[in-house]
Amino acid sequence: MSDAHNEHESVIRTPKQLVGAVIGFFAVTILGIILLVQYVTTTKLTGAGSNSQAPEEVAARIAPVANEGFTLKDANAPKVLQSGEAIYTSTCAACHGTGAAGAPKFGDAGAWGARIAQGYDTVVKHAIEGLRAMPAKGGNPDLDDVEVARAVVYMANHAGAKFKEPDVPAPAAAAAAPAASEPQK
Repeated sequence: MSDAHNEHESVIRTPKQLVGAVIGFFAVTILGIILLVQYVTTTKLTGAGSNSQAPEEVAARIAPVANEGFTLKDANAPKVLQSGEAIYTSTCAACHGTGAAGAPKFGDAGAWGARIAQGYDTVVKHAIEGLRAMPAKGGNPDLDDVEVARAVVYMANHAGAKFKEPDVPAPAAAAAAPAASEPQK
């Protein structure tokens, strides 16, 4: 009977041993945390083959976005008028390339026929002022009327019209000639 009574005893028998065991547990835990933190922070944490922490890479990431491919434009400089094809590509192709919102597709003689029959002045007027779903100047208010007319001539002539490209107004032509002869920087 005495053997059954002793099997439930623990290693800790006094309050002094209990305090020692608790302090020892905390000491081992804290030592484990310190060693783990030291292990994690002593190795460099970059991915395999990564060069992301190199000074050149860091400088490239924090460089201003405007430094990449942005050219300043002088607002007071004379405007250089774009060609009809350039205006079509940048502004008109979004709708006239796909036929969106009922726009006549580029090169579709059937869709352009009724518009061409109205005459050059009417088609250009509709392009400059807007008509139905088409906004004025194709939604680009920075376009000059001559540029819009060039785009109209470009699109209509590819659909079978024989419109003559508009002449550049005298002041714009005189201002564009020196700008075109200056070397690009």
